[in-house]
Amino acid sequence: MKLPRISRSEIGRAHSIIFSANREESDMEQTTIARQMWKVLEPLHALIYYAPEAFEVAAALGFAVDTRWQSYFAWRASPLGAAGPRLSTALFYSFAPKMVADYIPGVWLTASPDDVLVARDKAADRSLRRLLGDHVNSPAMAEAAKIARRAAIGASLTGRPLAAANAELSWPAEPHMGLWRAATILREHRGDGHIAALLAADLDPCESLVSLAATGAAPSEVFASRGWGSKRWNEARMRLVQRQWVNKDGVATDIGHEGRAEVEKKTDELASSPWMIIGSESTARLAALLAPMTRIIAASGILPTQSTLGMSYPALQK
Repeated sequence: MKLPRISRSEIGRAHSIIFSANREESDMEQTTIARQMWKVLEPLHALIYYAPEAFEVAAALGFAVDTRWQSYFAWRASPLGAAGPRLSTALFYSFAPKMVADYIPGVWLTASPDDVLVARDKAADRSLRRLLGDHVNSPAMAEAAKIARRAAIGASLTGRPLAAANAELSWPAEPHMGLWRAATILREHRGDGHIAALLAADLDPCESLVSLAATGAAPSEVFASRGWGSKRWNEARMRLVQRQWVNKDGVATDIGHEGRAEVEKKTDELASSPWMIIGSESTARLAALLAPMTRIIAASGILPTQSTLGMSYPALQK
């Protein structure tokens, strides 16, 4: 599969899309940048949870692959070492504690964190090679990996435990794996900041999902994957009714829409530092380099049509 060459005009278009906010509104500009870069980077990271190659590698380790959850928790928690359920629940935030405890620490009895890390890289490598073909070794890939690494390692990791744990790992030599590592660090950097924004809004883990579902980001059924169950979901909804964030039918009120918008704004603000560090030209160049790769991954059909992030992957094909 051949990735198109990136022309100067395409770089210019990426620059105009990513830097489309009012330049007199610096904060607005940076949040727009952070959100757009999240959209092009997230599919690169997320393929590890859905690609057939990832399930094959997980099965070889001894993990059950009838659902994605055993490998999901292993892949994502492995940079922390043999993390227990309390630590993992705290850092993953949106999952019900019982669901986390169903998998952690049990996954470490099947494979050690060090073995999982090796397997995780193998899964990402095989997935990227199949999806992107020979162009994993292209000049465009090498350039994208270099820029993404600057963004990933340049940002402050203070208060970002999952991002820091991934940044602590030795850097891969191959460009496509370096890009995947950078995408993972930047994804967790944003996620760590998102938890801070949710805490500032006084939204507990289940409330964070109920309030997002209430805005229409995805059907409530999509969020059932986080393991809260109908009883605790309804209890969280009633707490939000009392705060006037949602009505009794679970639909967001104006207060709820405003509250969620503020959470997303704060998340974007907290995720903006990597792009401020590398500057607008490098950010636009990276966006232009990544866009064809993101479209290929989105078009592959391995990612879900709807997610608990409120992101529609098929929309990224456009």
